[in-house]
Amino acid sequence: MAFKIYTKTGDKGTTSLIGGTKVPKSHLRIESYGTVDELNSFIGLVSDYLTDTHSKNILKEIQDRLFTIGSSLACDPDKEPKMKIPDLKEADIVLLENEIDAMNEVLQPMKSFILPGGHVAVSTAHVARCVCRRAERICVNMQQQDLFVDILVTKYLNRLSDYLFVLARYIGHLLGAEEIPWKPRV
Repeated sequence: MAFKIYTKTGDKGTTSLIGGTKVPKSHLRIESYGTVDELNSFIGLVSDYLTDTHSKNILKEIQDRLFTIGSSLACDPDKEPKMKIPDLKEADIVLLENEIDAMNEVLQPMKSFILPGGHVAVSTAHVARCVCRRAERICVNMQQQDLFVDILVTKYLNRLSDYLFVLARYIGHLLGAEEIPWKPRV
């Protein structure tokens, strides 16, 4: 028999964390991994717009790490040590930093703030960056409320938003799309 997608267990506004703990669907932990899931979807969309094989492969790696982060955030922290949940590693952050540095080598230095746009792929990368920043803010909020979030999660999300900003510029470079400088009204 096929697995049913609906369970009806959340019809009253609660859901279960990995480990079985019931929480309201409005819980900050649910908001955190829901936002990471949204980010993962936007990264898939960015990848769909790309033809650059290397960038597509890096985005697949990032999507895998986002599933790792989502699993971590979806766990009841009191029960997590007893489960086999994949871990984020410092090397995952180093990969993002190396990719940022490599892309920056071919980009012109920024002389002003730039507006998202110029090509749908560029704009979509900027949307992903904004969702990533929101995920990071939610995780920081959780930490401030003494809800456990692995420090590598917030560090990774911080670096990922930087990566997505540079990727947006890099995509524009590959596509020959001009950057749109912000010209403030004076």
